[in-house]
Amino acid sequence: MTVTATSVGESDQLEPRVAPGARPWARRLQRLVPAAAAALSGLLLYVSFPPRSLWWLALPAFAVLGWVLRGRSWKAGLGLGYLFGLGFLLPLLVWTGVEVGPGPWLALVAIEAVFVALVGAGVTVVSKLPGSPVWAAAVWVAGEAARARVPFDGFPWGKIAFGQADGVFLPLAAVGGTPVLGFAVVLCGFGLYEVVRLGLRRRATGVVRPAAAAVAVLSIGVPILGALAARPLVSDRAEDGSVTVAAIQGNVPRAGLDFNSQRRAVLDHHARETERLAAEVKAGKVARPDFVLWPENSSDIDPFANPDARAVIDAAAKAIGVPISVGGVVERDGKLYNEQILWDPAKGPVDTYDKRQIQPFGEYLPLRSLIGAINENWTAMVRQDFSRGTEPGVFTMDGAKVGLVTCYEAAFDWTVRSEVTDGAQMISVPSNNATFDRSEMTYQQLAMSRVRAVEHSRTVTVPVTSGVSAIIMPDGRITQTTGMFVADSLVQKVPLRSSQTPATRLGVLPEVALVLVAAGGLGWAVGAGLRRRRAGDV
Repeated sequence: MTVTATSVGESDQLEPRVAPGARPWARRLQRLVPAAAAALSGLLLYVSFPPRSLWWLALPAFAVLGWVLRGRSWKAGLGLGYLFGLGFLLPLLVWTGVEVGPGPWLALVAIEAVFVALVGAGVTVVSKLPGSPVWAAAVWVAGEAARARVPFDGFPWGKIAFGQADGVFLPLAAVGGTPVLGFAVVLCGFGLYEVVRLGLRRRATGVVRPAAAAVAVLSIGVPILGALAARPLVSDRAEDGSVTVAAIQGNVPRAGLDFNSQRRAVLDHHARETERLAAEVKAGKVARPDFVLWPENSSDIDPFANPDARAVIDAAAKAIGVPISVGGVVERDGKLYNEQILWDPAKGPVDTYDKRQIQPFGEYLPLRSLIGAINENWTAMVRQDFSRGTEPGVFTMDGAKVGLVTCYEAAFDWTVRSEVTDGAQMISVPSNNATFDRSEMTYQQLAMSRVRAVEHSRTVTVPVTSGVSAIIMPDGRITQTTGMFVADSLVQKVPLRSSQTPATRLGVLPEVALVLVAAGGLGWAVGAGLRRRRAGDV
């Protein structure tokens, strides 16, 4: 196999070119290089995500993607982008098939990778524009924005920001939320490719346009400097005093979809752990909490319809002597709700929050008749659709304003922000991960909560039925965690805060601005292509 040096024009690919006399197998092998590089760079991006703290691998992942896509046709970008999406999402979302088999997992990945494919096509279109890393990073954010909204209200799992909880870019979450944080990471990655590409060009020709070099360097430097400049926005200082909070992890009788098949067992587990904590408080071993947070589905039967469940919760609340936020499935007027219930030790239930962003195929079944025709077992798993809540959930617990964001909702920008703008001084993310066994899902979700803590500068507690439960400071630090599938409790004094970060105040505006940047770049590139074509016709 004979390899010649690549040409150094504007469309150079920095990849080996097979000499004209090379054998056919060598030509076929060379054509596979971009496809393999696209899939492997997607895998590299996956490795940058929790539970690993290799956040920096996102940068070379996007650098390789930039190399693969630059100067290609949009059709090639579509295919290469799809391969990148598969390399990233197949391992990232494998937990979705833990209990239901590979069918739903593969279907979800196949659909979500389409959005990455469209991004790949868009990046190829803008790759020849001046300042291409900026346009390309904006196109990526636009793809994430679309993926977070459609189909079925979107699936934002795997946003680049959620892999950066341990990274230097994290303070940017307080500036403009997950879109700005993700944009900075992707921009830095594409900028890294530009620096390498221009460096090789200079070595080959001795000539590089100063403007192009400046853009490449700034694409790396500006995100890093911006993150350093944003660090004063990240603080764990108490603004409204402090409270002592207890997060209860009662554990479940068994993992899997039938975690709650034994009547009242999950509730009894959480009541028992709360009563154990109450005994430790009484013995002076643990500080008395101001309130207690239970996970999603911690009451496996409706306490409003079952007197025995109500009695168990009443007993636990009286034992600890402070309000408890209880998660349960509640039926009201023939409708099911995934509900958090504020349970007072003297008055019983006094307030509720109904989950607003419910999970497709988990809490409701889109296209029920079509899916039932394919596999009746899938419809049996979601016999009745849950209904959506309509109001933010902020409980007043011993004077503190606690915003409720139930499990899946933590992935959505709007749900978390609405609780803070409604007055929440801290956030609780009650979750139930028992159906996903010991998969990476719980660590991925925990990283989301860390990003949300910095984004809105709030303490975040994560009480989970089976783990990992955690307490997170407003600066994103995890101060306590539990193990998985153990009964445990976390008690800690945490700060209350009421100031709003720029990200909280701006809301969706940074994302809209970046989508408009992407649209502007695509419009410019398409217009320039049409003008060149017309000039060629003349």
